[in-house]
Amino acid sequence: MAMPKNILSTPSAPSALGPYSVAVEGAGLVFISGQVAIDPATGDRAADDVIVQTKQIMTNIGAILGDVGLGFDDVVKTTIFLADMADFPKVNEVYGAAFTDQPPARSTVEVSALPGGFLVEIETIAAR
Repeated sequence: MAMPKNILSTPSAPSALGPYSVAVEGAGLVFISGQVAIDPATGDRAADDVIVQTKQIMTNIGAILGDVGLGFDDVVKTTIFLADMADFPKVNEVYGAAFTDQPPARSTVEVSALPGGFLVEIETIAAR
């Protein structure tokens, strides 16, 4: 029998930009779709600066986690997508500020391009 999935409401986060859900829960895990640097209040994209974009993404992830009753301590896995691996140290510094104790498992990969020309995208899995 298939486990049910639950589409989660995330009013504090940017809306989905395509045919996907921002957050879905199943089997005690919450899957947060890849986040790019969009301000949910204005719909504006962050400046073309990897630090500024990463800060906005981490703010958005924190808001989504809060909307579903979780926090950064509940995150078990992330994947970071970078348009340029040379930005890794800058992204790592901003990202690391959210995970000071027992950070999650993580993968970081360079991709040829990200939607909308963004410099970084981060997807997240958290556990209840």
